[in-house]
Amino acid sequence: MSSQTRLHGTELVDCARANAKQGIETAAYQCVYGDDLNTFAQELRKACEEMNLQAKELTDLIIDQDMMLNLGEGEIVAPDSDSQL
Repeated sequence: MSSQTRLHGTELVDCARANAKQGIETAAYQCVYGDDLNTFAQELRKACEEMNLQAKELTDLIIDQDMMLNLGEGEIVAPDSDSQL
């Protein structure tokens, strides 16, 4: 892990969002912050502010679409092909 660079900015937000459901420890580890949860949280807040995202907690990064996919609810409506609308 020492050879990897900690993520920042949009890369940090994307990684944290992708791992948010597994908890802060997993998200911090995957974003190369190891067990330094305080620095991870500070950098994530900073990155969210720079992107004008209103996320006070890691779970705020989980968007409604992600939650619907996990719940198995809803129906996906899409054309059969690119040429059919």
